[in-house]
Amino acid sequence: MPISQGLTIGAVAARTGLAVSAIRFYETHGLVTPIKNASGHRRYDRSDIRKLSFVMIAQELGVSLKELGVLMQTLPQGRPPSKGDWTRMATKFRKDLDARIAKAERLRDKLDGCIGCGCLSLSKCALYNPQDRVRVDGTGPRYLIEAGV
Repeated sequence: MPISQGLTIGAVAARTGLAVSAIRFYETHGLVTPIKNASGHRRYDRSDIRKLSFVMIAQELGVSLKELGVLMQTLPQGRPPSKGDWTRMATKFRKDLDARIAKAERLRDKLDGCIGCGCLSLSKCALYNPQDRVRVDGTGPRYLIEAGV
């Protein structure tokens, strides 16, 4: 990207709704990598708007910065991601997102019943989890968290 064509951090902030400080924060985590011109000013590629927008949405879904960093590293450095690059990244993210959706659905469907936490405070729990037999699978709400998670 020629420096003259890059977007200023202020322009990226205006387009994404992020504060300049937030963009710099994401930069320190490697989620965007601007080019700096001779005077040290950051210049962002237009594709960084999409990257930051994706990060904002994913964070609202509970995806950690560490997970996002790993995911974003699958996108190319030094050039804007192509549709194929985004598709490859999205395919990896889709598996994680599907697992999160399934977990949320289990929570929704079992929240008012036994969740396998071992409290046995509901009469229904005694039917599904007598004597807290689920505890051998681990701690926490075992009916809502997959074993080994």
